[in-house]
Amino acid sequence: MKHAQYLIYGMILMPDEVSKSASIEYTPEFKRNLRHLAKKYLQIRSDVQPVIDALCKGEVIGDRIQGTVYTVFKVRVRNSDIRKGKRSGYRLIYYIKSPNQIILVTIYSKLDQGDVSADQIRHILTQIPGG
Repeated sequence: MKHAQYLIYGMILMPDEVSKSASIEYTPEFKRNLRHLAKKYLQIRSDVQPVIDALCKGEVIGDRIQGTVYTVFKVRVRNSDIRKGKRSGYRLIYYIKSPNQIILVTIYSKLDQGDVSADQIRHILTQIPGG
């Protein structure tokens, strides 16, 4: 079985080499979108928490987003308020800044918005210190 490799700060890492206790940070964009979505979808925080827990444990989940120089992933998250499954749920975008630092970039509802482009992700990441 072939494993994916990720280039982070000049190091090639296997998915299981991300720190087993990664710290999670949030962009202002992520916080703003989460607050906005929480007004419409009351269960969003409990829906997203398992993803955050998995990231804290060092798991690399989701699909790699191509087209940026950053190591960015998109995770499908089930929206328990609409009961339609992951396909119509949320998309959580995160950035592995270093083996022990993960930044939650943005979150959106697939019902309310189309895909976020690589250009939009780059723009959000350039707005954070050290991004």
